[in-house]
Amino acid sequence: VGSVQFNLKLEADKPLVRAALFHEATIRCCYRWNKSPHVTWIMNIHTTNGTTMLSLVNLSNNLMNKTTELTDGVTCHLLFFKRVRLNYTGLYQCKLNYNSLHIFTHGTFLQVYKPLQKTLNLSESVKNSIITAEGVLLLMCVLIPGTMPLCKSKRLNELERKKGREEENIYEQGLNQDDCNSAYHQIQRTNQQGPYQDVANCGEDIQLEKP
Repeated sequence: VGSVQFNLKLEADKPLVRAALFHEATIRCCYRWNKSPHVTWIMNIHTTNGTTMLSLVNLSNNLMNKTTELTDGVTCHLLFFKRVRLNYTGLYQCKLNYNSLHIFTHGTFLQVYKPLQKTLNLSESVKNSIITAEGVLLLMCVLIPGTMPLCKSKRLNELERKKGREEENIYEQGLNQDDCNSAYHQIQRTNQQGPYQDVANCGEDIQLEKP
């Protein structure tokens, strides 16, 4: 038995296989052995109290066992599921029986899950339109906040330039050179005449009598 077991070499199994509910799935176990053992599939089910329960896989129309892929001395057994169910979840192993020798392969865990259901059945054209609209909205959300400060600064610059032009016009109108000269000369003449202008003028007109 020891020499027979020594000639056996188990190949690496795939640790995990995930399959959607009611879809197909395939599990395999491979080994190198110059013997032809009897192979049965064993399912390990973990119970709620932490123990493991072994059960023989009953082959039916939904589960089929195939022996294929005889390459380089490697023999593989395939367990094919046409429509997996939730209660198919568990660890599957091949049990190799030869005379009084019973050997289990490493095993593969089958995980059956429910796929997410579509809440809205949209066509590809509608999806593309929604994606395009989202892109446009995102672009607007990025550009609008960036352009507002630029427009504000531009308006402020225009107001400052307009205010500067108005101040220059007021300064030019208030400081007209001709008006300033005439006003200046008028003030000078007023100052030269003095407060006794009438008395002086009267003295010129009066003629004194000779004694």
